[in-house]
Amino acid sequence: MDAVIKPLRAAGSDAENTTSTTTSDPNRPSRSEAEAAVKVLLKYIGENTSREGLIDTPRRVVEAYDELFRGYHQNGEELLERTFGETAGYDDFVLVRDIGFTSHCEHHVMPFYGNAHIAYAPVDRVVGLSKLARLVDVFASRLQTQEHLTAQVVNAIEKTLKPRGVAVLIEAEHTCMSVRGVGKQDASTLTTRFTGLFRDDPQLQARFLTMVRGPGR
Repeated sequence: MDAVIKPLRAAGSDAENTTSTTTSDPNRPSRSEAEAAVKVLLKYIGENTSREGLIDTPRRVVEAYDELFRGYHQNGEELLERTFGETAGYDDFVLVRDIGFTSHCEHHVMPFYGNAHIAYAPVDRVVGLSKLARLVDVFASRLQTQEHLTAQVVNAIEKTLKPRGVAVLIEAEHTCMSVRGVGKQDASTLTTRFTGLFRDDPQLQARFLTMVRGPGR
């Protein structure tokens, strides 16, 4: 993963709100109920849930879900609350590219994975670079569509940092169309969202895209 800083001298702003966490549900099933549901699915596909290899599978699946979908219990915006003001008058945009992630399609609960590229034009203060990577992980660790994931990342940065602009490009392979259905392996999906300066300045937008996917990349 690279951290890249490039010059910028325009001004502007754009803000957008987002909801980043879910609230606790008093009707949430218990762990034992979740494990029983896994056992039902195993029986549905024709398996014998009493055989040795499957005895602990319901427990393992629920534990895996706790890990894979931990983002429901995390707040992406809180990650961005600590910022740094010692930038020596820096008026550039900041790009963090090649942020690897794995998420799950909400339609088939199958993985999709790839890279996110995030740029923002700070006003006075900047955020730690690792926080942008963690932000992607929070939203990716939920059932998603790639379009929704892209928008959530942008919205959290807009709401918390209030920068002059945000640019996000996500490229991913979806196993719901590579290992089932149409079976098109190596097909990739790209989604983008631009706000503020990146939306209004075509040259700046093109520069971002060149830095992310241009010659030599």
